Amino acid sequence: MCIGLVVLYTERLEACRDFYAGLGLTFQRERHGEGPEHYAAVLGEGVVLELYPASSARPATGSLRLGLVVSAKDAVAARPAGRQIVTDPDGRTVEVLVR
Repeated sequence: MCIGLVVLYTERLEACRDFYAGLGLTFQRERHGEGPEHYAAVLGEGVVLELYPASSARPATGSLRLGLVVSAKDAVAARPAGRQIVTDPDGRTVEVLVR
């Protein structure tokens, strides 16, 4: 068993997209049927990270800690090798390991 999908609901959709794109993820804008527009990025081994706008039916995702491993060749040039702890625009902790 493995994780195939992680969905984050946010009140800061564009800021979160920019933050995660700054870590090296490439997002596509999507919309499924009548659902809201959102962003999706495919990580290694087909895992999908989606960023959705928060709503009264789907409030912003609260405390969550993500761990992302990025290869040095895919890392944004400003991201040095090693382990870093950063915070996304919603205050979630993201551990980034650049190998």
